[in-house]
Amino acid sequence: MRTTPSTRRPLPAVAAVLLAAALALAGCSSGGDSGADSAAKGVAPSAADDGRGAAGGDGHAAGPGAEAATAPPKAAATHIIRTASLTVQVEDVPKALDQARTTVENAGGYVGDEDTSRDGDGRERTRLELRVPVDAYQDVLDDLEGAGKLLHRGAKAQDVTEQVVDTESRIKSQRASVARVRELMDRATKLSDVVTLEGELSSRQTELEALLAQQASLKDRTSLATITLSLSEAPVDAAGDDDPGFLDALAGGWDAFVTMLRWLAVALGAALPFAAVALLLLLVWLRVVRPRLPRRPAPAAAPAARGEEPGARD
Repeated sequence: MRTTPSTRRPLPAVAAVLLAAALALAGCSSGGDSGADSAAKGVAPSAADDGRGAAGGDGHAAGPGAEAATAPPKAAATHIIRTASLTVQVEDVPKALDQARTTVENAGGYVGDEDTSRDGDGRERTRLELRVPVDAYQDVLDDLEGAGKLLHRGAKAQDVTEQVVDTESRIKSQRASVARVRELMDRATKLSDVVTLEGELSSRQTELEALLAQQASLKDRTSLATITLSLSEAPVDAAGDDDPGFLDALAGGWDAFVTMLRWLAVALGAALPFAAVALLLLLVWLRVVRPRLPRRPAPAAAPAARGEEPGARD
C-alpha cells in the first residue's frame, strides 16, 4: 500500500518541537544557580496571592498548617537573681531559728552563714543567710515574716538574661576555638609550631574555664534566691504600763540603799591601804622620830623694874 504525503509531514514537526523543549530544559538547568533569586522573587508574589486566595477575603488561615505558621513565637526564658532581707523580732530566738531552718529545708533549700551574738542586756541576736529555690521564694518569705513582729523587709530582683545568653554564646565560641587549636596541633610537624600552639591552647582553655565558672555562678544565683534573715528578741518591759506602788517604791529604795552600802564598802576597801600606811607613819613619828629631836630652852625671866628691889612687893 502506498503512503500518501499528508501522513509523512507531521513527523519532522514533532521531532523539532521535542528538540526545542530539550534545549530549553538544558538552558534552565544550567542557569538555575544564577537565577535562583529572580525565580524566588517571581514565585513569592504568586505564592502570596495563592495564600490570600486560600485564606479568603479577610486574610485568615484556612487550615491547620496556616494556624501553625501564624502562631506567635515562644517567649525566651528569663534569668533573674532574687535577693531579700528580713528583720523580725521574736520572743524566743532559738525557737524561731529552728522554725526557719525547718521552713527552708522543707522548701528544698539550705542554711548558709549563721552569726549569733548577745547585746549588753543579754538579748540574743541571730543573722542567717538562707538559699531557697526561686519557685518557693515567696512562700518562704511569707512564712518567715509570720514568725514574729516584722521590723524591716527589702527585696531586689536583677535581670541577668542578657548576661546569661552572652556567656553561653562566648562559651560555645571558645570551645570551637579550642577544638580548632587542637586540630592544628595534630597536624603540626615543627617543634616551634607545637610550642606556639600549646601556649595558645593553654590561654584559650583558661578563658574557657573562667567562662564556665561565670556560667555556674549565674546558674546558682538564678536558680536559688538568697534571703538574709535577722532575728532579735523583744525587749522586756520591767516597769510595765501601771504606775509604781508602795511596794515598788520600797523595793527601789532598798535597792538604792544596798547599792550605796556596796559603793561605800568599795570606797572603804580602796582607802584602807592608804589609811594603814598613814597610821604607821604617824606611829613612827610619835615613837621614834619626835623623842630624838632637841628640845627648845625655856624662856628667861624678865628683869625687875628699876628702883624696885627684890622683895619690895611684899
